[in-house]
Amino acid sequence: MSITTILFDLDGTLLPMDLDVFTDAYLKDLAMTAAPAGYEPKAFYKAVITGTYAMVKNDGSKTNEEVFWDAVADIFGDKIKHDIHIFDEYYRTGFQKIRSVCGYTPKAKELINRIKAKGYRVVLATNPLFPAAATESRIRWAGLEPSDFEIYTTYEYAHYCKPNPQYYQEILNKLQLTPEECLMVGNDVSDDMAAKQLGMKVFLLTDCLINKYGADISVYPHGSYDELNTFIDGLGDNIK
Repeated sequence: MSITTILFDLDGTLLPMDLDVFTDAYLKDLAMTAAPAGYEPKAFYKAVITGTYAMVKNDGSKTNEEVFWDAVADIFGDKIKHDIHIFDEYYRTGFQKIRSVCGYTPKAKELINRIKAKGYRVVLATNPLFPAAATESRIRWAGLEPSDFEIYTTYEYAHYCKPNPQYYQEILNKLQLTPEECLMVGNDVSDDMAAKQLGMKVFLLTDCLINKYGADISVYPHGSYDELNTFIDGLGDNIK
């Protein structure tokens, strides 16, 4: 079966970044935003990490959003749920300063435009640990628009996270796709190459490579944007 749909990771793929630097800057800034409401910054920083791990372990019975805030409420009590509006506002405003720790490549927009012109469906398969407002901001930091993608995954609607293969299956179900007609492109060996378990083709973008377990990446098609463009050209056009 020919490839009809290309899924892209965002952080470290379309949006160049050092994920550790980004995460630390973001969590520290978010914790300081919570401080005026009575949340001690270090405790809040740790609580967000706890909530994030809870989302990664989500069994699908709730949305990631519900799992996250339930985990944080276990630490701070139900007060936190009445203060969610503080964080909603943060993602629209203060979060924008975190752009300064991210990179940028015009190759991302060029590639998305080119593959859409070839007739591919394009999906943003970013780990759904963020609300839509934060995801839409990061899309724009990459020089793209949310409308460039058929869907983009956020914590409001997703029930799983990478590297759980069910994260990818949920996308397939939503778009009525089979794994065999999809290509997943990402920079994280563990999170993004997990799509191969379902039968998707994969490409490992190495510009901001994450390989926390030291896996042998030679088992995956891999390389920079130039190699990725060549790989996609080898798939053929899919205009219907």
